[in-house]
Parts: sequence; structure tokens; C-alpha cells
Amino acid sequence: MEVIFNSFLLVFVSEMGDKTQLLALVLAAKFKKPWPIMAGILLATILNHALASYVGAYATANISQEVLKWILALTFIGFGLWILIPDKDEEFKDDHKWGPFLTTTVAFFLAEMGDKTQLATVALGAKFAAPIMVTFGTTIGMLGADGLAVFLGHKFTDRIPMKWVHRIASGLFILFGIGILLGF
Repeated sequence: MEVIFNSFLLVFVSEMGDKTQLLALVLAAKFKKPWPIMAGILLATILNHALASYVGAYATANISQEVLKWILALTFIGFGLWILIPDKDEEFKDDHKWGPFLTTTVAFFLAEMGDKTQLATVALGAKFAAPIMVTFGTTIGMLGADGLAVFLGHKFTDRIPMKWVHRIASGLFILFGIGILLGF
């Protein structure tokens, strides 16, 4: 349960204001079909985060524990600092008429490549060496954060200052990194 909770929490808070959450807002406004968009987010996230968490678990099996501890701690602290630099709303261009599900699936899968949440999923997979549980937790975190964007749209983002969301997410990542160094 700890693996799922930590994976959920870190991805949920780090996804707030992230480019994929902004992409969810754009897709929701464009298609006005929340359920196919959520299904596309689900499929893209499962595929992307399963790959990421298995890479992390592989690293755990093949890198010494002392080296891995430092890599993970510095990675989480680095993510904490990176989160303080908010993503910009990149214009989404849909030149294809794929519909909301396929457009969302492809756009989200590609947008997550090398994104903070994907890299955090790699680190979580390495920390917990439980790729299925990590994938489950991070996927629920993505669905929760992006679901807020899809279903509530600007009502949510206009009321909560993103700088505070970013600061809280940053703090959680840094605390997670320090906890790894201290053996928690």
C-alpha cells in the first residue's frame, strides 16, 4: 500500500500545472468529450509508466545499493527543484482527425516521454522494485490530476495558485530524496 500511495501522491502533485495537465485542458476544450479523453490518458499512462517503472526495477537489480541510493536521492531532490520551473502552455496542433481517444492516447504518450512524471516513475520503480504497484499508483495519480483538468477545467486552475502547488510538489520530492539518504 505504501508503494501505491507514494507513487500516487508524488505523481498527482507533480502533475499539477505540468504540460500534460495543460494538454488535458486543451483536449477537453477542443473535443468536449471527457470520457474518451480520460480513456486515452489511461491507456497512454499505463503504457508509458509501465515501461518507466520496469526500467527503474531493472536498475535496482543491476546497480549497487549504495550507488542507487545516491542516484535516487539526487534524482528526487533534482525533481523537487525542477518542479519549481513551471511548464509553459505549448500550443497543441491536431492536424489529424483521429478523434478524442486516439488523439489523446498518442499525444499523452509522446508528451510523457522524458517528462518529470515519467522520470519520477523510473525513480519510484527503482526505489520500490515493484513495477506493477508503482505503475498502478502513478497511473491513478495521473488520472486524478488530469481528470481535474478534463472535468473541472479552468474552474480548478483559476482558484489554486500554481506557484503553491509547485512548491508543495517540490517539497514532497525533496523530502522523499532526503528520506532516501537517511534510510527511510
